Amino acid sequence: MGAPTPGQDPGRRPSGTTTAGRRSFSARLIGAARLDIDTYEEVEADTRATPQAALVVCLSAVSLAIGQTNPGLVPVAAAVLREMIGWLVWSGITYLIGARMLKGTATWGELQRTIGFAMGPGFLYALAAIPHLAEPVTYLVGTWKLVASIVAIRQALDFGTDRALVTAVLGFIAYVSLAYLEALVLGLPLPAG
Repeated sequence: MGAPTPGQDPGRRPSGTTTAGRRSFSARLIGAARLDIDTYEEVEADTRATPQAALVVCLSAVSLAIGQTNPGLVPVAAAVLREMIGWLVWSGITYLIGARMLKGTATWGELQRTIGFAMGPGFLYALAAIPHLAEPVTYLVGTWKLVASIVAIRQALDFGTDRALVTAVLGFIAYVSLAYLEALVLGLPLPAG
């Protein structure tokens, strides 16, 4: 990647540029966790990476269940289902906001793949099961996933960081609003804030 043109976000790859060859699943996982833009560009372009992104989300959910409870099959299955639905909804919301409203270039599938890989740091949630580490692990991993998600949105939509942040903030507001609406309609407890 050459030097950015004046006014171009240094983390944004110019449209039409190529990335490195196909990496293994583990190399993609590490690259995404390291916030490597070439990794995000690669998974964005590789339609065969959607099942890999789904696997990242599932494994992150299993790790979250391990870190929060003494896991059994039901809590783990519930965590996987919740995280998979959340991933699909979050990808859809960011697609509607980023691609439709803010005129980014991504498809829903491209956002699914990049956002799915951005959940990779969630593998570390299992460390929250260690006494006295739950709070710091949850905070650090959540922050890491947030930053990775912004990088994923930026790379998929071919935005600068500023528009990726706007997409993420508007998407978060819409996502939380949907969660509250769902809770009200189904008579479930309101999500904790």
